[in-house]
Amino acid sequence: MTDSDTGSKIHIDADWKAQAQAEKEKLAQQAKSSEGQGPGSAKSGPGGLPPATFESLVSTMATQALFSLGAIPDPRTGQRIVHLDLARHHIDMLNVIEEKTKGNLTDEESKMITTTTYELRSRYIQAASGARGAM
Repeated sequence: MTDSDTGSKIHIDADWKAQAQAEKEKLAQQAKSSEGQGPGSAKSGPGGLPPATFESLVSTMATQALFSLGAIPDPRTGQRIVHLDLARHHIDMLNVIEEKTKGNLTDEESKMITTTTYELRSRYIQAASGARGAM
């Protein structure tokens, strides 16, 4: 037998509505006060990682390119390793992102990716020229 068969209806009174509204406001206040505080907050992703944003994507790819250009030492060994093919791949991937997102970026995002790819290309050319001169 269901509630509709017995004719019973759910009765929601004003007190219940007030209590539900108070709980909702309390949760919203707690969420607002915890923003930006520690791992798992609204300003970080799971495990304290930065949020998944366009800026994070570009930064990640740029870091990988810099690592491959020897600009960033290996954290385990402290050695700088130059792997020009891998650096070029990461720079090319940033170029793909730039081309595929053209017209869909804010002015800040567009400037960020344009500047980043330009600087990485310049570093790549310097590293590649230095590698040829060392031969």
